[in-house]
Amino acid sequence: MRTALTALLAFAAGVLLMVGLSHHAAGPANGNGQAQPAPAASAPAPPSSTTTDEDNSTADNWPAQAPSPEQVMYAQRNMVHKALAELGPRTPGRPNLYVVAFGADGGEDVFRNEAEYAAKMFPQRFGADTHVVVLENNPGSLEKHPLASWSNLEETLDGLASLMKPDEDILLLYLTTHGDEDHNLLVDMDPLPLDQIGASDLSDILAKRPFKWKVVVVNACYSGGFVPPLQGPGTLVITAARADRSSFGCGSDSDITYFGHAWLVDGLNRTPDFMEAFRLASSEISQWEAKDKLTPSEPQMSVGSGIAEQLALWRKHITPGAAVPFKPAVPATLLNRPTEPR
Repeated sequence: MRTALTALLAFAAGVLLMVGLSHHAAGPANGNGQAQPAPAASAPAPPSSTTTDEDNSTADNWPAQAPSPEQVMYAQRNMVHKALAELGPRTPGRPNLYVVAFGADGGEDVFRNEAEYAAKMFPQRFGADTHVVVLENNPGSLEKHPLASWSNLEETLDGLASLMKPDEDILLLYLTTHGDEDHNLLVDMDPLPLDQIGASDLSDILAKRPFKWKVVVVNACYSGGFVPPLQGPGTLVITAARADRSSFGCGSDSDITYFGHAWLVDGLNRTPDFMEAFRLASSEISQWEAKDKLTPSEPQMSVGSGIAEQLALWRKHITPGAAVPFKPAVPATLLNRPTEPR
C-alpha cells in the first residue's frame, strides 16, 4: 500500500509543480502560509483574490501559530527520540509494560483525547513499570507530540526495542482513528502526505521487531479485519468492531469513542486485566448500542498462546492505583453522546 501511495503522491507533486510554474510565469501568486505562522488556531494570513477555494481549504486546515508543514516534518525524528528519552527507567526483575498510543486522525479531537488519556491513565493506574509514548495527529499538539505516522511508528518501535527486554516486557499498541471496509486505518494530518496503514501493513511492521509479548488494540470501524494478520503466539488482539461492522462515538460533538470510553476509562479503571476489561467493555457497548438502536459493533478479541500468562505475571508485580478520571484534552462542543459511525 505504501508503494502505491508513494507513486500517487509523486504524480500529484508533478501536477502541482506544473501548476506552480504556470503561476510563476504569469506573475507571483499568494503563498499558502506555511512558512510564516500567525495567531493561534485560525487560518494563515488571508489569501489574495487569486487564491482558489481549494487553496483556501488546504490552508484553513493548518494552525497559524504552528511551524510550517515542512518544519513539522523535519522535526519528527528528533521529537520521537526526545519522547523515548523521557521514558522512565525500566524496572528490572519483572515484566514492564510499554504503551504506544497512536491517535491517527487529525481532523477530530476525539482521537487526541483518547491518546492523551492513555498517556495519563496507564502510569497513574499501573505504576512506574508502565511507560507511555504518544504519537498523535492534531492541529493543537504539533509541537507537543510526534505525529502518528507510519515512519514515526517504526522509529518508536525500534527505539523501544533497544530499551525493553523484548522476551520479557510487554508492548501495548493502542490505535484509535477511522477505519474502512478494506481494513485500512486513516492516518491524516492535512495537508501532510502521510501513508495509510492497512491490516497487513501493521502486521508486517510488528513482525520485523523482536517483541515476544504484544497487546494490539485497534479502535476503529471494521477493525475486526486486523485480527487474522495480527493474531498469533504471544499476542492479544482487541478490536472495537468485527470485520464488517462500524463502531461508534467519534465526531466533533464527542469527547471519546464508545470503545475508548468502555475499555480505557470504564474497563481498565475497574480491573488491570485487559481481557476482563474487554468483556466489561463489550457488555457496556452492547447496552449503549441497543439503547440507541444501532447495529451492534461486536468487538473482537484473540488470545494467542502464552500472552495471558505473561500479562498475569505483569499484574502480579503491580498494585493498581485509584481510578483515573477522564478529562478530555479538547472538550466537545455538544454534550450528547454521538452515534456517528467510524
